[in-house]
Amino acid sequence: MAQGAIWADQERARRVVEETKMLKRWLEPYHALRKRVDEGRELNALLESESHVDLALQRQLEQEADAIAAQLETLELQNMLQGPDDARDALLTIHPGAGGTESQDWAEMLMRMYTRWAERHGFKVEILDLLEGEEAGVKSAELQISGQYAYGLLKAEKGVHRLVRISPFDAQSRRHTSFASVFVYPVVEEDIEIEIRDDDLRIDTFRASGKGGQHVNKTSSAVRITHLPTGIVVSCQQERSQFKNKATALKMLKARLYERAVAEREAKKAEVDKQKTDIAFGNQIRSYVFQPYTMVNDHRTGLKVSDVQKVMDGDLDGFIEAYLKRFGSKAA
Repeated sequence: MAQGAIWADQERARRVVEETKMLKRWLEPYHALRKRVDEGRELNALLESESHVDLALQRQLEQEADAIAAQLETLELQNMLQGPDDARDALLTIHPGAGGTESQDWAEMLMRMYTRWAERHGFKVEILDLLEGEEAGVKSAELQISGQYAYGLLKAEKGVHRLVRISPFDAQSRRHTSFASVFVYPVVEEDIEIEIRDDDLRIDTFRASGKGGQHVNKTSSAVRITHLPTGIVVSCQQERSQFKNKATALKMLKARLYERAVAEREAKKAEVDKQKTDIAFGNQIRSYVFQPYTMVNDHRTGLKVSDVQKVMDGDLDGFIEAYLKRFGSKAA
């Protein structure tokens, strides 16, 4: 890459840079782990050579063994994320099911949960589109979560999420069951060829929604794009600039069209493996029970966690890892 000739071909240079980054994602943690294992062996040899048991040295070796095991687990998880889109950023959309305010509040709780999860990983979160409910919660939300393997990890969250609790919106304090759907798409970079013809688009502009006051945009800067051949609709009101919102909406549309193309490509394989797919997935992938007991139950993997509040605060890694370990390369 140090040779100047490679930069004469910008496309080839870009591919080389991307390939180099991908190799580094594997080689750097591998070499770091290998070095740590070698140091652990040296420490163990030193301990065995001692004429008496050195408790401090033994504790140090035990701590090092635990650290190596944790580092190896991280590499094993990365090994599960070898899909063509796994390393990409993610577009995550949340829609409440039937149930009005209760379901809309549940959708907002899920949005907060995924935001907290992303923050735990040091990922960047952008709200691309948000339609708030009249009384509480959200009618729809679209987030871009940017970070290494964001899509590969979050694809485990696709599906219907079920909430059981005493509703704060019920004057009689009855227990309610609510549903919200979560969809995850890979963010498509410019190198992916997805043809979008101008004639296939209907572009509408409108004023950004909000709670009122000075934060509401007084101009029609929000953009909604309808892809006529597929009926896919995306909208963005993040920026005050109509031009920026249009560019972001086109990126969102490209991601949806790419995901649709991937889904069509996988349809034949899914048809062949239909029986296994039916067994693995139900109408809801996970239930979050607040009343009469506390439990989060993943119906695909059987993993159950009693600390529901910790999960709602973004502690999802156990569920994601269990899903990837069970379904491996078939995870989608």
